[in-house]
Amino acid sequence: MSSVLSDSTFFGVVVSLIGYEFGIILKKKFKSAIFNPLLISIVFVMLMLLMCNVEYKNYNEGAKYISYLLTPATVCLALPLYQQMELLKRNAKAISIGVVAGVISALGSVLILAKLFGLDHREYVTLLPKSITTAIGMGVSEELGGIVTITVAVIIITGVLGNIVGETVCKVFRIKQPIAKGLALGTAAHAIGTSRAMEMGEVEGAMSSLAIAVAGLLTVVGAAIFSHFM
Repeated sequence: MSSVLSDSTFFGVVVSLIGYEFGIILKKKFKSAIFNPLLISIVFVMLMLLMCNVEYKNYNEGAKYISYLLTPATVCLALPLYQQMELLKRNAKAISIGVVAGVISALGSVLILAKLFGLDHREYVTLLPKSITTAIGMGVSEELGGIVTITVAVIIITGVLGNIVGETVCKVFRIKQPIAKGLALGTAAHAIGTSRAMEMGEVEGAMSSLAIAVAGLLTVVGAAIFSHFM
């Protein structure tokens, strides 16, 4: 049975989509951020691979087709940004400072934690792109000599955590400005955080979309600089 499944070209795609749809159903039913569809789909896929005794490389042969949609999906986030262009122009200074502060915080926190936990240079640069979208983060990690597969995992974990706790953090620190919320989620939790920002409102979604692009570009430069600090 496992050999039949592993040989199926689209086994990975089917399992991934079923897991994601299951996550959507759970989130609608329980209305809790902990039931993030991406998180649920990850757990579901892991369980299916273990139960069916399917190796990851065989699963990925089919699931890789989903990753082809990653770049165009990211580009599509420009639409809500275009719709809020006037708001962007009026708050350009504050937005720029906010994104730069977020990028420095993301890179700086990795540097501090890497020193505290005694990580080597390769492990350190692997974690540097944790807060940017996978499409950019993989390239940054590879260029700096990091472990790309771990970078992808860290990026996903960062995004899921940001999606789950982002709104709660805003409430705790009494952040009520939609622009600030969107920038925070986009800068810290990339596309997965942006999906949560879009649920919060149009302005939050637009600002988060902007933060993904700008933070991604700044991190490419910033990561190259921070890589020399350890």
